[in-house]
Amino acid sequence: MLKLYYSPGACALASHIALEEAQADYELARIDLAKGEQKTPEYLAVNPAGVTPALVTDEGVLTENLAIMWYAAATHPEAGLLPPDDLPFELARMHRVNGFLASALHPAIGKVLFSRPPLEGEARARALDLALSKYDIVEHHLLKGPWVLGERYTVADGYLSVFTRWLRLEELLDPDRFPKLNAHLTLVQSRPCVQKALHMEGLHPA
Repeated sequence: MLKLYYSPGACALASHIALEEAQADYELARIDLAKGEQKTPEYLAVNPAGVTPALVTDEGVLTENLAIMWYAAATHPEAGLLPPDDLPFELARMHRVNGFLASALHPAIGKVLFSRPPLEGEARARALDLALSKYDIVEHHLLKGPWVLGERYTVADGYLSVFTRWLRLEELLDPDRFPKLNAHLTLVQSRPCVQKALHMEGLHPA
């Protein structure tokens, strides 16, 4: 059985959604970031980086959402969470979106929401402007609609929903500025597997 180390509502939710959508046989291990459990010797033995997610498999430990989501989808091809092999451009587009979310959008919005001590005043305003500009790129250039790649749901949709959920919870996902992102988040959260993953983490749709 697979074992996913996660923190409720954090970016590891993307990996959790992927495992649930894949109908994988897995169990959860909660890591409380507020209590510093990610820095304990026990967890550092699993993931020396001291962050979530981490997925324990029979072949070893995988870290990083991009790797875990792909592994969940690739080992459960019947779930159809990846573009087919005969559409390499579509697969590349999915990886492009996931790469942008991981390397550009996540750090930008993470700085706004999770900096310790919290950003205030002009520093927060500048960081928020930068973060929202990353969401603009997704809104206008990366999200085809209704799903990220168009008519096919992939792991990129669950991943994107984590970050739009954060923004909606902060009342920053302006429906006038981000109509496609708002519609996408609502659509993703309507999926039974996503609802189950949220429930298992003690969360509610945004």
